Amino acid sequence: MLEVVGVDCDDTLVADWRARALRAFGHLGWVATLPPRFSGRRAVGSIATHRHRAGVSLAVAAPVDQLYTATELNEWALAASLRARDPARWATLEAMMVQAALEAVPAPALPPVLDEFAALERLARLAALEARPLLRAAIDRAAGLGLGWLLDDDDISFGEGVGHATYPVGGLPRMETVHWDALRNVPTALVTGSNGKTTTVRLLAACARAQGWHTGYNCTDGVFLDDRQLAAGDFSGPMGARTVLREPRVQAAIVEAARGGILRRGLAADRADVAVVTNISADHLGSYGIDDLDGMAAVKLVVANLISPRGLVVLNADDATLVRAAARVEAPLGWFALDADAPLLRETRASGGSTCGAREGRLTLAYGGATHDLGAIDAMPLTIEGSAAYNIANLAGAALAAIALGIPAAVIREVFARFGASAADNPGRLIRYGVGGLQVIVDYAHNPEGLRGVLAVAQQLASHGRLVLLLGQAGDRSDADIAALAAVAAHAQPGLIVVKEMEGYLRGRAPGEIPAMLRHALLHHGLSAEKLLDRGSEIEAARAALAAAQPGDVVLLLVHGHLARSDVMAMIGRMRSSGWRAGETLPE
Repeated sequence: MLEVVGVDCDDTLVADWRARALRAFGHLGWVATLPPRFSGRRAVGSIATHRHRAGVSLAVAAPVDQLYTATELNEWALAASLRARDPARWATLEAMMVQAALEAVPAPALPPVLDEFAALERLARLAALEARPLLRAAIDRAAGLGLGWLLDDDDISFGEGVGHATYPVGGLPRMETVHWDALRNVPTALVTGSNGKTTTVRLLAACARAQGWHTGYNCTDGVFLDDRQLAAGDFSGPMGARTVLREPRVQAAIVEAARGGILRRGLAADRADVAVVTNISADHLGSYGIDDLDGMAAVKLVVANLISPRGLVVLNADDATLVRAAARVEAPLGWFALDADAPLLRETRASGGSTCGAREGRLTLAYGGATHDLGAIDAMPLTIEGSAAYNIANLAGAALAAIALGIPAAVIREVFARFGASAADNPGRLIRYGVGGLQVIVDYAHNPEGLRGVLAVAQQLASHGRLVLLLGQAGDRSDADIAALAAVAAHAQPGLIVVKEMEGYLRGRAPGEIPAMLRHALLHHGLSAEKLLDRGSEIEAARAALAAAQPGDVVLLLVHGHLARSDVMAMIGRMRSSGWRAGETLPE
């Protein structure tokens, strides 16, 4: 994909750019050669253009062993179009491209050239040098057998988990020596959305473990096999997916796919049995050419392209953006909502489809022509006596995905009855403690919609005391996003807000810049300066919030860094074990 910013790319220029790319496709013989289960999808040799506020992007689909050549093709098509449009302005463009090539490789064997005949011949030579016919033959064989495959710079694997084999890209064996009959896929779910991804992943993983499967999953906290952490950090991108699907002990895989990973590097996996999109919110807009909710929905719904006609795409019927976008999804749809009898869910069941939602205080699942009662919602620990509406939605989406993976309703019901009772079930997400006369909630809410949801729970619990809130934001959010987060916080009328510096998440912002913006917005929305404290790190801010709390208060600690969260959890543990009471000096 090539993105152009700062150059006037009108329709005429884009059409010329596209036409040159298509002529290069023809010269290289790039045609649609995808296996039958991919029919109807974008094929090799196709082109997509996308206009956004900052410019325009043009993407080409190429064979998996021709991606460097495809990059060169796209750059040539744009550069040649620019020079043809304005020869005087772009007279030195070819020399600039050659210089860039020299900086990358001291003596490139095939330097860039703009003349079309010479450029097409250069691309053909590059394609021949890059070609790996054995790799393409192996992928075709795997796809023809219905096996998932995973490719990176070094390795190619066929099958998944316990049924996979991995080979070096440069050392593939002959096809007849591969034990294809020993390879297989494992039940696999993809989870994406703006909020609730990790909670849904953990719910599905718990259901899969209860089914008796060794379960691998990746999320923003790392890569896990059952209850064992294999890697720590944010693994919600393709590296996490590959790690899970190549783990030889995995019998079921639950893959979190975050927006950034999808836009930068794709999904890694080429198939899944189930995909879940939890919701779409105005988070990260303006990045990578995604300017609005419909654009964000298109990004998230990329996961639907991996689902076969025998699978299920699980979507949130309470999200109007997803409902609109669902018209583009070819795979079977299942819908969840807070109301099991919402019109879309009734229509879906009437046509034999799958739904899940709340009815008369109970979570009701309809699948395969049968209806299952999954239990009383207010008895499910994850819902905090039914007050956490967003977790009711997460439970409903997870139930649909779990049963579509082949997990019986009785197993799902048993998991939902206990999941969330222990802090280890869902670390950092709506974890509630009673300590020293306070109620303390540790959560990960990081955008206005997520904050609104957890604040509703905290406010209900704070009926006899103040709400004390820890607030910060990462530096890669826009000024408008930061202001919106502050507006939601101010609307809850907390008794105290401790504004924190997220020292590990500056992401290009100057130290102190985000806290200053949050403070300014909070004051603008009517909070008095006496209700605001500032601290320079997450752990210092958490200590300040707990130290300032009074008996009966609810303290909402929004903690985002992995190390900070571990420190906060350890601090709460010391407070509980020491018999600390609100108003006393915090234990070290």
